[in-house]
Amino acid sequence: MPLADTYEPVTARLMQELEEHYGVAVLPARPGRPQDKAKVEVGVQVVERWILARLRHRRFFSLGELNAAIAGLLAELNQRPFKKLPGCRASAFEALDAPALKPLPPHPMVLAQFKPARVNIDYHVAFEGHYYSVPHQHVGAAVELRVTATTLEVLLRRQRIAAHARSARAGGFTTVAEHMPASHRAHREWSPATLIGWGERIGAATAAVVRWQMEHRPHPEQGYRACLGLMRLARQYGEERLEAACARAQSIRAPHYRSIKSILECGLDRQGSAALGGAAAPMPVHDNVRGPGYYSHH
Repeated sequence: MPLADTYEPVTARLMQELEEHYGVAVLPARPGRPQDKAKVEVGVQVVERWILARLRHRRFFSLGELNAAIAGLLAELNQRPFKKLPGCRASAFEALDAPALKPLPPHPMVLAQFKPARVNIDYHVAFEGHYYSVPHQHVGAAVELRVTATTLEVLLRRQRIAAHARSARAGGFTTVAEHMPASHRAHREWSPATLIGWGERIGAATAAVVRWQMEHRPHPEQGYRACLGLMRLARQYGEERLEAACARAQSIRAPHYRSIKSILECGLDRQGSAALGGAAAPMPVHDNVRGPGYYSHH
């Protein structure tokens, strides 16, 4: 349907696709100007009066029977002479419209729905709970999704930058290797065993955190990204501090990448067991602190 604008109305995306597919032009009516489509409305009125009104009391038991009745009355209507012009609708069609008609496209038009989206920081867009990859250089871009029954396309300024087979797997990922940054692509073939082996080379706590990522994520790739983050922390802070941070994260039952990153940023990995709830400091000496001896004499 047209988008309302008094001076330059435009058609919606699906109507634009119809124009391109069939090679036709659509001239939307201005909002609040029914006279822009007067001839169309009159044509509908003529069909209602000369065909539908004449069939309103008849009963049909199949679509073929109804179409046959309409076809007979339509031929009769098209042969009726014009009142103020020479000829009839059939002769006008043969003289004006038929020479300009083109053959139909070899394939029928595929209906699509369009939806605005934004490319997430992990270079994916979401549609109905599934995530589809986009070339990583478009992170943060506002895009348009063109979705059919079988495909999903990502359009940037009307240009297609990604295309995928549509998936109904909620929480799943459809990722093309070429869309990934080089650092992610290098680790795409890593297996859980390889990642756990990397953790074990650093220490038991790091290996346990890596195992947790593999076992508690809805999709393995999400765990892979967390492990890539742990590798970056190892390069930034050193393997010894990463191992201590992973041990602390396990002790507080927060083996998440963000928790470990926060521990390292705050230097909590360098604190002793007292910071984790070890022995309490001795009570200060004060007249108001009675101590256990006070209660033994009462």
